[in-house]
Amino acid sequence: MRALVYHGPEQTSWDTVRDPAIEEATDALVRVDATTVCGSDLHILRGDLPEVKPGTVLGHEAVGEVMEVGRGVQAVRPGDQVIVSSVSACGHCQFCRAGRCGQCSEGGGWILGNLINGAQAEFVRVPFADHSTYRRPAGLALDDAVLLAEVVPTAYEVGVRNGHVGPGDTVVVVGAGPVGLAAVVTARIYSPRRIIAVDLSPSRLEAAVRLGADAAELPGRLIADLSEGPGADVVIEAAGDPDSFVLCTRAVRSGGHIANIGMHGKPATLHLEALWRKNVTISTGQVDASSTPWLLDLVTSGRLPISQLVTHTFSLDRMGDAYEVFAHGTDTGALKVVVHRE
Repeated sequence: MRALVYHGPEQTSWDTVRDPAIEEATDALVRVDATTVCGSDLHILRGDLPEVKPGTVLGHEAVGEVMEVGRGVQAVRPGDQVIVSSVSACGHCQFCRAGRCGQCSEGGGWILGNLINGAQAEFVRVPFADHSTYRRPAGLALDDAVLLAEVVPTAYEVGVRNGHVGPGDTVVVVGAGPVGLAAVVTARIYSPRRIIAVDLSPSRLEAAVRLGADAAELPGRLIADLSEGPGADVVIEAAGDPDSFVLCTRAVRSGGHIANIGMHGKPATLHLEALWRKNVTISTGQVDASSTPWLLDLVTSGRLPISQLVTHTFSLDRMGDAYEVFAHGTDTGALKVVVHRE
């Protein structure tokens, strides 16, 4: 099969590699009909994740058809259309039973495109298929379905839920990339009083307003007003930048929440000299994808509009172009790029 192979920092190639095969009784083989590029893939290319070894097929988000299953798989069968979760869950360890699948202690967690071959390929082996795939409803478009593999659950779980967004809250989302914009959409579920998006890209600020933000701006007056005044109830950091994290600590109110989603490739300063008396809760986390079935219901019922997050589509053999466009999203206007099987 053809796949995008990582060869070290800043080095990938679209190669012919061996087809995946069933290795464990709980595996499924899935033909990839749609996949996408994630910000964590860019971190891998920058060398921020040394655990990713050269020769690894990248990618951890996919939608496709089940081609074969191991003898222990019960929930799906060949021919089923499925969403492949970015998180592989054994379903039995203490973390999975608690819905903390990202911390799975029995060989799961974020392993696709990280510790094992991933989904930016024609086929992918999915471990723990019973707990790591979700059937795609017939009426759900591929482009919407693939957003439920990671980006929407990440925004909801690590941003909105960890941040305890509630009715009447003022919510600030710092970073209006795909995950930040998904946080704007999912925060609306809880009827906040207003949502403010902050980014350096005018096009992404415009997208934030289209997707439900009440205000969107470059770091400036609105944030200064919050810093000097009552502050935001919840601030969601979705940029993964040290300066963005500092901005979050300035915008949050006393007793408020900072929910960090962004993957930080370098240290961020925690100004405890300014925060120690504010009674602020700071949360971090990796997506568990335990919310995916619920979010899937919201999307299919029309209550969670996510289609506008996809701005570019490519064929699978143009994976390199997809990376290039996504990596320069502030210039290309790309939010989420989806790569389709030809």
